[in-house]
Amino acid sequence: MTTTGTTLVIGATGTTGSRTAARLSASGHRVRAAARHAVDIAGAEPVTFDWYEPTTHAPALDGADRVYLIPPVGDADPAAVMLPFLRQAHTAGVHRAVLLSSSAIPAGGPAVGGVHRALPGLFEQWAVLRPSWFMQNFTGTHAHAVSIREEGAIWTAARSGRVGFVDAEDIAAVAVHALTDAHAPNTDLVLTGPETLSYDDVAATLTRFTGRPVNHHHLSYEVMRGRLAAHVPPEFASMLAGMDRAIAEGAEDRVTDTVQRLTGRPASSFRDFLERELEREKG
Repeated sequence: MTTTGTTLVIGATGTTGSRTAARLSASGHRVRAAARHAVDIAGAEPVTFDWYEPTTHAPALDGADRVYLIPPVGDADPAAVMLPFLRQAHTAGVHRAVLLSSSAIPAGGPAVGGVHRALPGLFEQWAVLRPSWFMQNFTGTHAHAVSIREEGAIWTAARSGRVGFVDAEDIAAVAVHALTDAHAPNTDLVLTGPETLSYDDVAATLTRFTGRPVNHHHLSYEVMRGRLAAHVPPEFASMLAGMDRAIAEGAEDRVTDTVQRLTGRPASSFRDFLERELEREKG
């Protein structure tokens, strides 16, 4: 790795943003931890940032030469707010940008796919992280985690489709590499864990690890879309339910070696992840 100036981490309270900011800071890099509300990360400078409040953009960018980009959550057209900011960032002296996208969304695809397509034209140094579904979706405040705790259930339209679930810690490790290595990736990086699992497999593994029964309920696309629309905008609900349908059709049944290739260590398995989470709860 090489010494960097200052990295602006947008979404520093989020699942990957918080981990990326913490790893950068712990490695001695200067970090500006940006979020709508103050974030406390050891060694990082907290700054206020809101995608929909342009007055927060210039102060957050002040002195930054790299940026880690978390798109606004639940926005079906994030390019509308992200592209003006990225042009401003380039003018302000940012020379490397790393964007969090999804394995399900290619360049030019829906939602953040438009930002992915534009990124190489804005920055000479760039990367797009395209992780598979997060293992952390089954813990914390994610909808799956809530339904697991409250109902002993996971609800999807993914049927028996398989997913290369990935640990957010591994995503953050790759993000740090992409932000600080002497040579920027200048490509998109599909990130997975070491194996593919169906939601039936996940439910069975959770049952074994927790001792509490967890079942996977198979829903139609239409029912899943309606369930999601109770919590997110209709366009975003349609997109998410469509991702489940793509899983059912085999779109996410793959593993990559990206985590090991870029970080030098194997990606965590789902069992590794659960063991770590259970130890954390005990501690």
